[in-house]
Amino acid sequence: MAQETGEIKTMTPRQRVLAALRREPVDRTPVCNPTSVATVELMDLVGAHFPAANRDPEKMALLAQTGHTELGFDTIMPVFSIIQESSALGCKMQWEGKDNWPTVKMAEPIWSEPQDIVIPPDLLKHRDTQCVLEAIKILRKRFGDDVCIIGKTMGPWSLAYHTIGVEKFLLMSLDDPDKTRRVLDKLKKVTIDFGMAQIEAGADALTLPDHATGDLVSGDYYDRYLKEMHIEFVSDIPIPLILHICGRTVDRMDYIAQTGMAAFHYDSKNGPGESMAEVKGRIALVGNINNPETLYSKGPDSVQEEVWKNLDAGVPLVGPECAIPLQTAIENLKQIPLAVKQWHKEKAGRT
Repeated sequence: MAQETGEIKTMTPRQRVLAALRREPVDRTPVCNPTSVATVELMDLVGAHFPAANRDPEKMALLAQTGHTELGFDTIMPVFSIIQESSALGCKMQWEGKDNWPTVKMAEPIWSEPQDIVIPPDLLKHRDTQCVLEAIKILRKRFGDDVCIIGKTMGPWSLAYHTIGVEKFLLMSLDDPDKTRRVLDKLKKVTIDFGMAQIEAGADALTLPDHATGDLVSGDYYDRYLKEMHIEFVSDIPIPLILHICGRTVDRMDYIAQTGMAAFHYDSKNGPGESMAEVKGRIALVGNINNPETLYSKGPDSVQEEVWKNLDAGVPLVGPECAIPLQTAIENLKQIPLAVKQWHKEKAGRT
């Protein structure tokens, strides 16, 4: 069963999320979106559409805050994509329209070898990193200390996909571990510097996506290449970090739980019960409401069923498993906090 909350005084959304990330008692389970809950419907509602909402700080903040003001989540996450740093590094971009995320043209990589990697000294002054920093400042000023603002800084494994290419980098990781580590070691500066800048801007926590996903690499790869680096990130970045890796990842959850990360944002391909058993209370879990089937294709009853499954397993923070499909219905997203509150109400009635 989920953690007992007892007679804890009512918390603000920010207090609730940060307490859960510290694995401390909360008044109720927080609803958290470490990635994106932006939808076309929300874009239309506030007049902040892609691609402008990925490049204009005011539009980014306006769209991001709907996660709290319209959906009722305890968090606001203004970084809707995974490309801000890669754009600033010089990757070629496809900005798309309002109904699709911007992407990196990974068929046109900018680097090939570790010695090619040069981090621009003005990385944090680029339009697309500045957009995030300014949006966080806007949101912090607008919401004060009431809501938990979560930033995002991409991990070096993900950045290597964007700058070197997925296939080339994965072959490198198989054939040349030393070269792979040199790539990661050079790219980690981006992760740390952008993360620290977001802290200065006002972020309470950071999502750290590092896409060593279950369908591409094994848990042993995580242990070999990323565990020690993630421990270093925890040491260097002084606010809670929420690691995000898609796919079936139970085979690396024990390693992840050893890093000191505050939380792991986990995929619906992993059961709540087995995941909680694997992390053994050493790290909080966030998730794992299914996107393509439940949130996009089904209705509120199915959403509630998945929310309650997480709560029954004791998952400390509940939310979608990843960035949601942009055509997701608002009513399904609103059902997540409603289901959390109803579960706690019924639980209180049983005790």
